Amino acid sequence: MILAYSIAPLGVGEDVGRHVAEAVRVIRASGLPNQTTALFTTIEGEWDEVMAVVKQATDAVMAIAPRVSIVMKADIRPGVTGAMTAKVESVERYLA
Repeated sequence: MILAYSIAPLGVGEDVGRHVAEAVRVIRASGLPNQTTALFTTIEGEWDEVMAVVKQATDAVMAIAPRVSIVMKADIRPGVTGAMTAKVESVERYLA
C-alpha cells in the first residue's frame, strides 16, 4: 500500500512546522519507505504497519496540539512493493 498522509495541527497559530516535524520524525523512524513534500508525506508498506505508523505520528502531534485535521489517500495493492518509486519512474520515462 502507498499512503499519502497530511496532518494539520489546529489551534497552534500559523507556524505549524514544529508540529508537523513530530509526525515526520515518527514516520522516518519507522523504517518504511517514505517521502515528504510540501503537502504530504507518502509512506509505503503493508496495511497494518502503515496504519500503525499513521496512528503513532498522529499521537505525536496530538501530544502538542489541541486538535488535528488529517487527509489520507491510499493505493492498496496487496503484495506489491517498490510502487512508490516505480510510479514516478514510469512518468519520468515518458518525460524523457
